[in-house]
Amino acid sequence: MAGPRPSPWTRLLLAALLSVSVPGDMANRCRKAQVKSCTECIRVDKDCAYCTDQTFKDRRCNTQAELLAAGCRLESVVVMESSFEITEETQIDTTLRRSQVSPQALQVLLRPGEERHFELEVFEPLESPVDLYILMDFSNSMSDDLDNLKQMGEHLARVLSRLTSDYTIGFGKFVDKVSVPQTDMRPEKLKEPWPHSDAPFSFKNVISLTDDVTEFRRKLQQERISGNLDAPEGGFDAILQTAVCTRDIGWRPDSTHLLVFSTESAFHYEADGANVLAGILKRNDEECHLDATGTYTQYKTQDYPSVPTLVRLLAKHNIIPIFAVTNYSYSYYEKLHKYFPVSSLGVLQEDSSNIVELLQEAFNRIHSNLDIRALDSPRGLRTEVTSKMFQKTETGSFHIRRGEVGTYQVQLRAIEDVDGTHVCQLPEHDRKGNIHLKPSFSDGLRMDVGIVCDLCACELQKEVGSPQCSGNGDFMCGHCVCYEGWSGKTCSCSTGSLSDIQPCLREGEDKPCSGRGECQCGRCVCYGEGRYEGQFCEYDNFQCPRTSGFLCNDRGRCSMGRCECEPGWTGLSCDCPLSNATCIDSNGGICNGRGRCECGRCHCDQGSLYTDTTCEINYSAVRLGLCEDLRSCVQCQAWGTGEKRGRTCEECSFKVKMVDELKNAEEVVEHCSFRDEEDDCNYSYTVEGDGTPGPNSTVLVHRKKDCPPGSFWWLIPLLIFLLLLLALLLLLCWKYCACCKACLALLPCCNRGHIVGFKEDHYMLRESLMASDHLDTPMLRNGNFKGIDRVRWKVTNNVQRPGFATHAASTNPTELVPYGLSLRLARLCTENLLKPDTRECGQLRQEVEENLNEVYRQIAGSHKLQQTKFRQQPNAGKKQDHTIVDTVLMAPRSAKQALLKLTEKQVAQRAFHELKVAPGYYTLTADQDARGMVEFQEGVELVDVRVPLFIRPEDDDEKQLLVEALNVPMGTATLGRRLVNITIIKEQANGIVSFEQPEYLVSGGEQVARIPVVRRILDNGKSQVSYRTQDNTAQGNRDYIPAEGELLFQPGETWKELQVKLLELQEVDSLLRSRQVRRFHIQLSNPKFGARLGQPHSATVVIGDRDELDLTFQNQTQSAFPVSHSVLGAPQNPNAKAAGSRKIHFNWLPPPGKPTGYRVRYWIQGDSDSEAHVLESKVPSVELTNLYPYCDYEMKVCAFGTQGDGPYSSLVSCRTHQEVPNEPGRLAFNVVSSTVTQLSWAEPSETNGEITAYEVCYGLVNEDNRPIGPMKKVLVDTPKKRMLLIENLRESQPYRYTVKARNGAGWGPEREAIINLATQPKRPMSIPIIPDIPIVDAQGGEDYEGFLMYSDDVLRSPSGSQRPSVSDDTEHLVNGRMDFAFPGSANSLHRMATTNASYGTHLSPHLPHRVLSTSSTLTRDYHSLTRTEHSGTLPRDYSTLTSLSSQSSRLAAGLPNTPTRLVFSALGPTSLKVSWQEPQCERALQGYSVEYQLLNGGELYRINIPNPGQTSVVVEDLLPNHSYVFRVRAQSQEGWGPEREGVITIESQVHPQSPLLPLPGSAFTLSTPSAPGPLVFTALSPDSLQLSWERPRRPDGDILGYMVTCEMAHGGEPAITFQVDGDSTESRLTVPGLRENVPYKFKVQARTTQGFGPEREGIITIESQDGGPFPQLGGLSGLYQHPLPGEYSSITTTHTGTAEPFLLDGLTLGPRGLEAGGSLTRHVTQEFVSQTLTTSGTLSSQVDQQFFQT
Repeated sequence: MAGPRPSPWTRLLLAALLSVSVPGDMANRCRKAQVKSCTECIRVDKDCAYCTDQTFKDRRCNTQAELLAAGCRLESVVVMESSFEITEETQIDTTLRRSQVSPQALQVLLRPGEERHFELEVFEPLESPVDLYILMDFSNSMSDDLDNLKQMGEHLARVLSRLTSDYTIGFGKFVDKVSVPQTDMRPEKLKEPWPHSDAPFSFKNVISLTDDVTEFRRKLQQERISGNLDAPEGGFDAILQTAVCTRDIGWRPDSTHLLVFSTESAFHYEADGANVLAGILKRNDEECHLDATGTYTQYKTQDYPSVPTLVRLLAKHNIIPIFAVTNYSYSYYEKLHKYFPVSSLGVLQEDSSNIVELLQEAFNRIHSNLDIRALDSPRGLRTEVTSKMFQKTETGSFHIRRGEVGTYQVQLRAIEDVDGTHVCQLPEHDRKGNIHLKPSFSDGLRMDVGIVCDLCACELQKEVGSPQCSGNGDFMCGHCVCYEGWSGKTCSCSTGSLSDIQPCLREGEDKPCSGRGECQCGRCVCYGEGRYEGQFCEYDNFQCPRTSGFLCNDRGRCSMGRCECEPGWTGLSCDCPLSNATCIDSNGGICNGRGRCECGRCHCDQGSLYTDTTCEINYSAVRLGLCEDLRSCVQCQAWGTGEKRGRTCEECSFKVKMVDELKNAEEVVEHCSFRDEEDDCNYSYTVEGDGTPGPNSTVLVHRKKDCPPGSFWWLIPLLIFLLLLLALLLLLCWKYCACCKACLALLPCCNRGHIVGFKEDHYMLRESLMASDHLDTPMLRNGNFKGIDRVRWKVTNNVQRPGFATHAASTNPTELVPYGLSLRLARLCTENLLKPDTRECGQLRQEVEENLNEVYRQIAGSHKLQQTKFRQQPNAGKKQDHTIVDTVLMAPRSAKQALLKLTEKQVAQRAFHELKVAPGYYTLTADQDARGMVEFQEGVELVDVRVPLFIRPEDDDEKQLLVEALNVPMGTATLGRRLVNITIIKEQANGIVSFEQPEYLVSGGEQVARIPVVRRILDNGKSQVSYRTQDNTAQGNRDYIPAEGELLFQPGETWKELQVKLLELQEVDSLLRSRQVRRFHIQLSNPKFGARLGQPHSATVVIGDRDELDLTFQNQTQSAFPVSHSVLGAPQNPNAKAAGSRKIHFNWLPPPGKPTGYRVRYWIQGDSDSEAHVLESKVPSVELTNLYPYCDYEMKVCAFGTQGDGPYSSLVSCRTHQEVPNEPGRLAFNVVSSTVTQLSWAEPSETNGEITAYEVCYGLVNEDNRPIGPMKKVLVDTPKKRMLLIENLRESQPYRYTVKARNGAGWGPEREAIINLATQPKRPMSIPIIPDIPIVDAQGGEDYEGFLMYSDDVLRSPSGSQRPSVSDDTEHLVNGRMDFAFPGSANSLHRMATTNASYGTHLSPHLPHRVLSTSSTLTRDYHSLTRTEHSGTLPRDYSTLTSLSSQSSRLAAGLPNTPTRLVFSALGPTSLKVSWQEPQCERALQGYSVEYQLLNGGELYRINIPNPGQTSVVVEDLLPNHSYVFRVRAQSQEGWGPEREGVITIESQVHPQSPLLPLPGSAFTLSTPSAPGPLVFTALSPDSLQLSWERPRRPDGDILGYMVTCEMAHGGEPAITFQVDGDSTESRLTVPGLRENVPYKFKVQARTTQGFGPEREGIITIESQDGGPFPQLGGLSGLYQHPLPGEYSSITTTHTGTAEPFLLDGLTLGPRGLEAGGSLTRHVTQEFVSQTLTTSGTLSSQVDQQFFQT
């Protein structure tokens, strides 16, 4: 319809502006739309227009600017017009004490896709009237709460009066539906369910809102408690009636409405009533149903309301909920209250004694929050409110400042289509309506809105059967609309008749229209909606030249079979820029003046290996190989020798000039010298200029060669003869003389080329990532591996401090220091020896210590051995199964040399007394250095030297250790690389571990000394330290049992307790040592996992009678303070220390005077002094016992004597230590099906500390309730989530479930239950299903331990959930180690998380808490590499859950599967260790094949491994900073299986003059080629999604933006390209107009200053299992990720992520069946590494109803 006619000049100006402002892709959208009428055109987009000019020959549907430019007259252009009008606007009066908005009403008409922006002002006064309604649970468990509330009426009124001067207060009560099974229906119980209680009821309005507080208190006193059966209550019925019964409750229109909901139980919600009563109850009608007494009457006929219903109704009636709940039910309401935009949640004491304080705190919090919500919005309109003044909270409300007018920006948008249907085709109520834009505390803005969907006026004036259309069509809007069966401009051609096809035949073809169209009326009508063009449809617009896979390089469009390039580009595929910006050299010139710029690239006039892309000389490359390149030409031209002598000499591009003297090396580019092989003389020459000799260049050659003297040529035959004779004699000696053989072995000529030396010369370690106090440093042997070689070595600590070790040794020669000793025993190692508590280990430990003590007793001052442990030594050849013993010997510092000589002597003799040892191995570690020996047995190539790292708290931030190979005492090898430098960097510790005090007093009568060890947390994570006892005046095994071991602090733990068992004095000892104070020490050492030792890290334990110790202390203190014999004073310096979980040691200094005793008063902090316990003592200390764990106590002390009591000391507070918690509360089972249950539990009755985690175990049991097989364990590290959904249980099988809790003191006892789901009713009324609960798969295998999988309902949200589904992958790098975990089994995911910590700890310590398993796909284009092998992307263990089969099902029988993961570990800047996991195979494996080559092509290297037990290989001589592709596959009798592929780069610093030579000592890291990613898909609706990706890690140049391509994976429609400008950490793009159940392929490329980077690709499907759109009730929808085609490799890596819940109407959110190929998983830790969640396969779950139906 045409609007008002503006002037022609105005129209031209408008057209010019539109041509500038309208983007090209919008014009294309209007022009490309397949429309048949004017109305269809103007509904395509808000900017589309239609031309009704009869003479117009171009496309009639286009933008107005394009139509005018194409020649359409302005008066023939039809457009739609929108309108916006404010109908009511009263200015805000800030003097009024009520909430106000401006404007109050407006009217809007919008075109589909159009937006309108306007401002809304909202005023909230500083003080406003308040209506407070208390809604209380009246079940029997709340009886004490009611009593307290009755006593608080006056206090509650005082608090309200402080909040506002105008208030009312009301009261209501609720229990539950009076029906089975919620209520006991026996007649006597219906009258009085509990003694002195009222009859059960659903909800009753007891006191309507009133300002008469006295009346409120009077009525409240008359109330009695009631009761019901099940735990959840019917509070939702009560909340709904409180909201909708406005007149009965008494809500005032201009006041703030507060609803206090008080309970200690969970809640029933929609569908609970329907499920229990077999569908008898209908849905809640949201109407008021209170009788004259205020009682709810429809509880028997209507179901409970849903959560979204309550959210909507409370917002509609300006009611703000305050949930006051007990600790038991807090977790349920913590999740629930987040769905209310403005609400509050507080923890109620068990007796509700703090309800007034909770109310005051909630009011203050709510008072500053404002929510603005659009109510009653039609489906076709969207409203969004933002503010530049106020910040939004997590729930979407605004944090406001009361008393001032707030300004908010409102965006009103008419969407184009809903669920795939154009908005104009929806019913009228979905296009028009009255939106109520409502703030929390006021009536709000009324908007009369609608979408313009009128028909074009010209269509209403059509000429039916018009002669202009040959009578075969209607003439309207300037053209003919032909009837069915007719076509052509005048409808004169019948499409059903056979016409002459000759005009449609191309010369030389027999198919009309090239087989790509139909011949109609002698004219070709091409298929494909624009894909094919031309007179004969001969051009395919998808077949134009491509660059990097992009049609016309994405710089033009394909038309008539060729590329029409955009401005600034040319070439067949638009790949040549017209600009020469890429040819500019470093001096600003073009191609350095040595070439020409063509197609954006320099083409140099004279090509050379030493010129770069701008024809400039690369001098680093010149110096690397210039001499060698010129050598053969110089030889040929100057001397006529060499490989080019003869005719090929003429091919040389330069001439040589013979000179007598050459210039100095500093004056030329290169000075070269070589030996001529023909005369054994050396010749020299120099290269001048720029180093690139050309046809006119000259190389200066020294005329005279340097030859050896020639007068002794006759001696050569004689010398050869003598050497042969000598060799013969030596051979005879070697054969027949053993003595000569040993001597000859020492000669360099006879060692057969053996070289032993360290593999690398430098290691760099980070102390925070180290999990061990030693480093296994590999030593290699090259050459012949026959024979035995032994190598002595030493390590020196702190070499960065010259003379440090010497100075430390000279400080106190007699000081006792620990010496670490390691020996290899002549016995095999067994599994029991590795377990210190086994009998076999104890017997061997005793034997070792007895024999070693016998040998080392000759060292003066040495003590007995301790800390004896056993282990195995890998890489030791035939002796790698032998036992290694590690022990500690205390000896004087000066005894080091004597110990070393004695140890070497005994090892050489192969025995320590009667203990047999294997020769060739020992380690002796002193305070600052260590020495040892390793042995290469026959056939052994590599041996690890176990280097101690001397980790000390006082170490420098960066300390150096030097490892040195000293000599080869046995064998024929010579030393190669002798030195290794180890750098240890001390970073910020994650925790500081120490004792609480340096000395502890323990009574001799106690059996155990309990010593607390504390940790100060800096960065939450786990920490570990070692401890050991050390004798002083107390001796081990006589006064106490020596102890040693390790303390492991889990994340969040701050306290541990060391326990040392004390021994009673024997009779003889009592007589000799009764007066001696016995002491022993405890040392902390060897911090791990980023821990650091604080002060004090050594503690002294004093053993004696308490009275004697205190008396000694008293004598000392009294001698220090003069005694006054007058009035007693107050005790001085009171000090309290926790001595355990139930004891506190309280001491003080005696006051002046002569006290006869002391009186101590102590009580729980917060109690009154009148409740104190009193304890008397005669000495100035006392031990308080029988205390509560983890409880704060206050105490004070006074002295008393003959004069009476003195004054009390100052108050001291102290908290007892934590104790393990009690067992958790009762276990509740919500049975979803016979194989799925929801397990929940209550918090322990006595937490005895802060609960940090729960452990759930479950497993099958037999008829006798005995376990069948291992129990599965799941760690729940969020203590508030006491709920777990367990799936895939076996039907009709009983399971045993146990739950236990952990706090800082450790794990408590278990709560146990045995249940068979088949015998239980579905969904009993116990605990509601809350979203975001952990889900575990009972069929997932053992490797699910330690993992939690979260509900993926968020991916089904049609309302625009922002939680993602990921279809792609990114790199994962942890300190020199790269893990590629591949799908193939779910087991591989968990093994990666649990085994990495023990692998490669010296080079790449793995942090288990940074691992999060996912399954996804990484796509790369290898250019020169091609693959046809297909890698599956779905784990095998999920084959029963999805219709797609895994790769293993497609393999031939007997072929091995793909190796399940690749692990790359950098051993140095040029060496790499490649490891993999053994694949599954029905037949025995015969070996592996490892292939690798440079990523950009080059020689292919292959390593064959015939041993199937070997799953790793070391690759040497790699190029630094070059990417390699590795492929690993396994072989069986049936042949080779599919290969696993990974790409890796070792990054390191290189020598500036040699880019292929790593810089010695430089750090090296691993990386992978980078592309944008990962691709994260979020379903917004069935036809739209949001795509996001991360910034590339190493982009080539500055990022200007991104290019996103979307196309159907199987073709059918042209690809759509999006341009995303800007450079941010994460980019987002919303893609509309997609189809359900159709796979789409997305590609993302970064556009930089250097061009386009590599692609990141992902394939995704918005899937609906019923094939239809998102339903209103029920339905299954989700994102489905496809395996990629075979030319792409599939890589799975590890990340971290969390899926927040999405609340659906009805709150039935637990998935009934998790159909996930790669489930959303989260490792049970709190560190978050990567923000990505990764899925592959079909993700779907049952959804009862959508969030908001309207």
